[in-house]
Amino acid sequence: MRRLTLGILAHVDAGKTTLSEALLVAAGALRAPGRVDYGSAFLDTDPAEQRRGVTIFSKQAYFETGDLAVTLLDTPGHVDFSPEAERVLQVLDLAILVISAAEGVQSHTVTLWQLLRRYRVPCVVFFNKTDRPCASKETLLTALRARLGGDFIDFSRPAASPERAEELSLLDERFLNRYLEDGSCPSDGEIAALLRVRRFFPCFFGAALRQQGVKELLDGISALFVPPAYPADFSARVFKIAADEKGARLTFLKVTGGTLSSKMPLPPLTEKAEQLRLYSGRSYSLLKEAPAGSIVAVTGLAESRAGMGLGADHSEHTLPVLTPVLRYRLILPAGAQWSEWLPRFRSLEEEEPSLRFRFDSATGELQASLMGEMQVEILKELLLRRFSLAVEFEPAGVSYRETVTKTAEGAGHFEPLRHYAEVHLLLEPLAPGSGLQTESALTPEQLPVQYQQQVLRTLEEEEIPGILLGAPLTDIKITLIAGRAHEKHTEGGDFRQATVRALRAGLYAAAPEVLEPCYDFSLQLPAASLGRALHDLERMGASFALGEAGSAERAEVHGQAAVAAMQNYVAELRRYTKGEASLSLSFAGFFPCRDSEAVIAARGYDPAADLAFPADSVFCRHGSGETVSYEEAPRYMHLPYRRDRNAAEAENGEDALVRTKKESTPLSLEEIDAILERTFYRNRREDKKRPEVKRRAASEAAKERAYRALRTAVPRKQFLLVDGYNIIFAFPELRSLAEENIDSARLALLDLLSDYQGFTGVTLIVVFDAYRRKDHKEERYPWHNLFVVYTRTAQTADSYIESFSGRHAATDSVTVATSDGLEQIIVRSQGALLLSASELREEMLRAHGEGLSTPAMTEAAPKNRPFADKLRRPESSEEAP
Repeated sequence: MRRLTLGILAHVDAGKTTLSEALLVAAGALRAPGRVDYGSAFLDTDPAEQRRGVTIFSKQAYFETGDLAVTLLDTPGHVDFSPEAERVLQVLDLAILVISAAEGVQSHTVTLWQLLRRYRVPCVVFFNKTDRPCASKETLLTALRARLGGDFIDFSRPAASPERAEELSLLDERFLNRYLEDGSCPSDGEIAALLRVRRFFPCFFGAALRQQGVKELLDGISALFVPPAYPADFSARVFKIAADEKGARLTFLKVTGGTLSSKMPLPPLTEKAEQLRLYSGRSYSLLKEAPAGSIVAVTGLAESRAGMGLGADHSEHTLPVLTPVLRYRLILPAGAQWSEWLPRFRSLEEEEPSLRFRFDSATGELQASLMGEMQVEILKELLLRRFSLAVEFEPAGVSYRETVTKTAEGAGHFEPLRHYAEVHLLLEPLAPGSGLQTESALTPEQLPVQYQQQVLRTLEEEEIPGILLGAPLTDIKITLIAGRAHEKHTEGGDFRQATVRALRAGLYAAAPEVLEPCYDFSLQLPAASLGRALHDLERMGASFALGEAGSAERAEVHGQAAVAAMQNYVAELRRYTKGEASLSLSFAGFFPCRDSEAVIAARGYDPAADLAFPADSVFCRHGSGETVSYEEAPRYMHLPYRRDRNAAEAENGEDALVRTKKESTPLSLEEIDAILERTFYRNRREDKKRPEVKRRAASEAAKERAYRALRTAVPRKQFLLVDGYNIIFAFPELRSLAEENIDSARLALLDLLSDYQGFTGVTLIVVFDAYRRKDHKEERYPWHNLFVVYTRTAQTADSYIESFSGRHAATDSVTVATSDGLEQIIVRSQGALLLSASELREEMLRAHGEGLSTPAMTEAAPKNRPFADKLRRPESSEEAP
């Protein structure tokens, strides 16, 4: 049976939940639909939803139709609860975007469309409420294409209609040729394949409340859906945390590979799945196992969080686009202390990750970041129902963000008596909407993994504030580029202290900037009031354009404006239009603040007085800890700054690097292992171990056993990383060509390696240095059947290969082809395999002799291979590199 996870998204009041009820009736899962306005909808189970007649929390229903098993996810349509809708997108196979035919495309519709595009979710469109006065189908489709872009095709017409056949044939050149030759239409399978890659979007029309067009929509989805191919190994994606009626914690997830069974361990969690619940509305059934494609709620997990990958997929999902833009101060009842209640409020952040409670030390206030007034009302009800706590909320202004405008390095040192940690972070600005991204560029030999994890966890979970307003940071990439611990004195919290100080110090050097939240707005009003509205928008500093209103009496304006400017405009708009205007707002993102100096002055934040997040470092002098300001601290750091480490390379440039590779002498595997034994492993000998060292060795042994178990349980990927310039200057044929033209030598090497990949089938990555190019970003792209990487500014090929090996060697088979002696030592210590230039040459010759001209390889490799036949074994040992 095919399994489909189907999501329904819409602007509020477009009829989304009504359509969900109608689909359940059409599939036979319900006898009669409930009514949203009566509070009897099958999926609106929360008391607050039933009273207000709006969806607040995403709900699911299960039904079967033919050979299709559907898990239907109904999402909130109100903009205040849009982050809940965004989290659902990461597990959808297909989405229905519901648009009211009476109102057309609204501002939040555009936001939802952008989210569907960001998460690459295939989509069908359902124009609802066609039983009301509305524009024609052609007019609706024309407006849809103008606002959203893309190929929207009317699927309410018969499949054999000339108009539908012609529009489908224009999607692909093959279809067009067939259509012009004999008038044939694309097959159902071909159409389904194009929908899956979002090449077009089918449109249906109807009235869900009257069951009009719903059966046609369901039949169309069944015909167009092709399930994805799931891997055999278990994996899952968490998208929601909730609580049942009895307070039990529920982890909602989608099984994306293998099968999930009850009592099954769920790495990287240390817990097991207890119950597997298949929810449909308020009720649920218990499952013994859930195959790939299933949506289930799991009990017994206390460490899970939304966005987490489980099993074979350990990755975190993309950072959310939608985020709260308003701040509110909490007024607790008399006698209640914020320190007592704040930990309890944290449990709500698990269920709604966009919700943020924080204590502002500057004002002494407990604050919450929220989307709007509707969310405030719901939160008040939830706190009263769950904690019996009556809380009031007062507006405290908009929620600003801070970012950086240039790349800078920050270092933090924490060394009071019997403590030690030093951290160096690289801060880089990112595009708007990128969020906060963190990574480590260090290998386990440069800094043990547990300390690297402490640094990254501090950056991801602590919400370290900026230095202008004390606001959260966004649109920054933070890379751990250096770190040092002490064998005796480093304690658990030392790296947290050093990380905070490094980040705060780096912000001073990175030219910080204040960002303010902005709305995308859609304004509809009487044409007589248009002049006043345009004057107001200009005063607000908004960017806008006139839209198609559809009549001479009405006007429509679309644009973007700051949240601070639009926050209280609705009441004024209603006053001067006598209630005949409508304003739709949706979050657009954070952009540079128009009047940052006034905002900074009004906030009055003093970063030096924020003792919880210092920028100064602590060094041990004369037997005690001494605080050194962030300006003076670089003189005393124990690790060199990146600019100092790269100074020599930057002066000599790429030519010096390739010359070094050319002159390097390869080491034997025995020599490399001997060096490792004398350096990294010397202090592990049993006769020198102290008790704490023995315990650490036992822990390392346990980790190694876990790695071995993982290697045997999961099929390992085969990677071959080639140090491009090193190999070019090690092969005589390529070396002579490089002396004439280095570009020709690179292409010749890629031709040879493409042939070799076709024979072996490994994932082959060729890495070239581009570290001296100014402002060069890392480039990665496919080249025939292999991948080419050009490193970013200030990163060598050695560094890239070492970082890749450190990340993958524990779980995958990684082989590095290089004759650079130092690089061989490092990658060998990480568990990677080695091929010297001469060994790679032998492997390529063997491949050329045994199967170079196989059909599969001939198809995969480029047609022009000028050096493939020139590669020969050297006539004497002296000629070998």
